[in-house]
Amino acid sequence: MATKIRLQRHGRKDAPFYHIVIADSRAPRDGKFIERIGSYNPNTNPATINLNFDRALYWLQTGAQPTDTTRNILSAQGVLMKKHLLGGVAKGAFTAEEAEKRFEAWMSTKQKGVETIKAQLTAAKAEEVKKRLDAEKAVNAAKAEEVSKKRAEKAAELAAAAAEAVAEATEEAPATEETPAE
Repeated sequence: MATKIRLQRHGRKDAPFYHIVIADSRAPRDGKFIERIGSYNPNTNPATINLNFDRALYWLQTGAQPTDTTRNILSAQGVLMKKHLLGGVAKGAFTAEEAEKRFEAWMSTKQKGVETIKAQLTAAKAEEVKKRLDAEKAVNAAKAEEVSKKRAEKAAELAAAAAEAVAEATEEAPATEETPAE
């Protein structure tokens, strides 16, 4: 039986979530599988991958063929590197301790790279939030200035109208003379 390591789609429309499974190559994509060894969520940034490392390595060593996407996932998680190093140990190129040492060194550099990328994404997101906040403050300041100008104009109009009313009242006062009462 030819086995494949492949993705089994789950999730709703436009929000896929995948299970990483070992399945017979003749089985349908979302059909019967032999074993579930992990999950892959491409909706997060960076993508979330949960993988049973030992079982994935076991299935690779027994001849299961990964699909293109699962090959990339297994490579990113270090399963293919570990298989490669174990092949070198089997050929006698180096010892198991040396292979483990090389694998740990590779994993540490990989983790540093991932942490750097996460830090850059976080910094970029924070910068974007700051830019939007500054832009919103500028818009709010412009609106406040416009409102204060309108209020000042309205107050000036009211003051002018009041002054006009007072001026009319003073002009009318001398024009109307009261006759003394007898």
